[in-house]
Amino acid sequence: MSNPLHASDIAYHIHSQTNLANHEKVGPTVMVRGEGIYTWDDQGKKYLDAMSGMWSAALGYSEARLEVAALRQMKQLPYHQNFAHRSTEPAIQLAERLISLAPVPMSKVLFACSGSEANDTAIKLAWYYWSALGQPQRRKIISRNRAYHGTTIASASLTGLAHLHQDFGLPLPGFLHVTCPHYYREGLPGETEEDFSTRLAAELETLIEHEGADTIAAFFAEPLMGTGGVITPPAGYFEKIQQVLKRHGILLVADEVICGFGRTGNWWGSQTFGLQPDMITCAKALSASYLPISALMISEPVYQAMKSQSEKIGIFGHGFTYGGHPVPAAVALECLNIYEEQQLPAHAQQLGARLGAGLRKLADHPLVGEVRGAGLMWGVEVVADKATKAAFPKDWKVGLSVSKNTEANGVTARSLNDSVVFAPPLIITVAEVDVVLEAFGKGLDASLAQLREQSRFSG
Repeated sequence: MSNPLHASDIAYHIHSQTNLANHEKVGPTVMVRGEGIYTWDDQGKKYLDAMSGMWSAALGYSEARLEVAALRQMKQLPYHQNFAHRSTEPAIQLAERLISLAPVPMSKVLFACSGSEANDTAIKLAWYYWSALGQPQRRKIISRNRAYHGTTIASASLTGLAHLHQDFGLPLPGFLHVTCPHYYREGLPGETEEDFSTRLAAELETLIEHEGADTIAAFFAEPLMGTGGVITPPAGYFEKIQQVLKRHGILLVADEVICGFGRTGNWWGSQTFGLQPDMITCAKALSASYLPISALMISEPVYQAMKSQSEKIGIFGHGFTYGGHPVPAAVALECLNIYEEQQLPAHAQQLGARLGAGLRKLADHPLVGEVRGAGLMWGVEVVADKATKAAFPKDWKVGLSVSKNTEANGVTARSLNDSVVFAPPLIITVAEVDVVLEAFGKGLDASLAQLREQSRFSG
């Protein structure tokens, strides 16, 4: 390979969620610059990033206030640990600020560096909580198929995606999964959304009764499923699920790693979809991905149990070297200031309505089966047959074809199986929404033409 940087990447760098053998053949796309919601690669190609990186670059790539906040803190105190009564001003202020913004009453905050770590911590605290209450046998955790909660050992076990389990020996015992709440794919003929939600709640209750409620610690849910394909909950879903959890005294953990800080048109996905969680995890937009940071918010009952247990055994035995790092915390505080000052959750709702309406105008396209989403988080599922909802063969990778053809028109989207998803930065403008829609329409048309040329589509 003539480009030495590309050759070095192939020689030394392993990429996440990548076919490693194929990477040795095709090499990397090396990104070198960002401005606003645009990025440039080392060949000079410009992209409108309609995925915010990994759902996370909520303020784009050139927010000077975040640069200033980071540099100011690095000059004053570039690092300090938060173990054994030590603290820093940014960590203290950020914890207080998060509690004030929480969608339901929360009591305390624990910091980590990623959404995976935050979800791992929530799992540990669910176990710790039940041990403190004299029920250490309550260790099983329930999630949903197609849910994504991370890639560390416990959070990957929680995740309901097979490729994150295969050949890793996951999920670990005690991690259970129920049906994905995707009405389009999982609903029965003649079944309303409400009926579908009732059936899924009954399925959850049956699982709990089969396993024994006294063995279940917690239920984890993304308010709006992200990596599973942007799956919006059907009517009545969380109301019915929460009734089951309350009947059996099971903790609810809301994974707001993607949804938090305006993505769904409210500050929290829990507000958009009516969750009343006992714990909340957040990351990604917390710092707009300028620096790694995540947080776990816990309710007062959970904290009281933790306090009692730590007093009993003499220590709360959990924490990270970089948890509450003062520089990411300072950046996160400035992010929250920007979200509030610019009213970005409301902006996401307004611009998301335009994006959603534009995508729905493409619903008659021969390849489009379903359009779904909320705020600035949308998914479009491509199908082989609109009437029967038949999917394309997986090895055809039609969703990937559409996303690549969209990118050829200057807009970065993401394919998740045969869904193409969008989660642009919250600062996107009306004109930029229209650029996304135009590029995606061209991407659909290009993929349709390719399928017809290959005699793979006659519709």
